[in-house]
Amino acid sequence: MMHISDRPAAVVFVALFFLTSCATLRHQLAAPTPSWASRVGQLQYRGPKTSLIGEVVVRYSEAGDFELIFSKGPGVTLLTVRQDPQFVRVSGPLARGSWSGPPNEAPQRLRGWTSLRALLLRSPNEPLIHETIGRDSFVFAF
Repeated sequence: MMHISDRPAAVVFVALFFLTSCATLRHQLAAPTPSWASRVGQLQYRGPKTSLIGEVVVRYSEAGDFELIFSKGPGVTLLTVRQDPQFVRVSGPLARGSWSGPPNEAPQRLRGWTSLRALLLRSPNEPLIHETIGRDSFVFAF
């Protein structure tokens, strides 16, 4: 039989169990480490309603983990893409907030951005990369 004084401990235990269980169901993307390769350059992006030129930082691991940060001037991040082979997270003003999930389920407006991982991983030494994906055009200069 449970006493009233045991009830708060039981409630805390159940709450902690559910909170930690939910966290394990989330996909954890790898954080960049010093062993990741990095490229820094410029990106010209043209979309249906937007045309921008800004700085780009691309980082990737040997395991295929990937991060792209597109910014305009110091401290103004326009878009961040963090991705591995099964999952992607895109955030920033160009993403109109954030979205995460399997890359093949990305909303149409983000499909160009979620396709860049494969393009950049297969071109690690190219100084100039041009790609049109749907209605989006990307020109990288590293």
